[in-house]
Amino acid sequence: MADSLEDLRAQLERFAQERDWLQFHSPKNLACALIVEAGELLEHFQWMKEEDSRSLDAAKSDAVGAEMADVLLYLVQLASALKIDLLAAAQAKILVNAQRYRVDRTPGSGSQHDAS
Repeated sequence: MADSLEDLRAQLERFAQERDWLQFHSPKNLACALIVEAGELLEHFQWMKEEDSRSLDAAKSDAVGAEMADVLLYLVQLASALKIDLLAAAQAKILVNAQRYRVDRTPGSGSQHDAS
């Protein structure tokens, strides 16, 4: 069982190698698959009231969890294909966001929602 992103990456690579799928795992294809899976995740929330999205029943939560896993798996594979350390990239992005959205200027303002 994978307990780190590196373990997960290695497990995914073995899985793909065993099925001869690495030939299809170009960054473009992985990015496309990631977006498809993100769309499938979003589909579970389409037309749902915001408050309902905060309290999913067990079946919906399981389905959402499965789609979230798909998104994570493709993201890990994409990072691997591009040789990007995903944890380092995430930590760097948090630092950028901390500077961009300083606590003394944005607490509770709701005026800046874009953390990308």
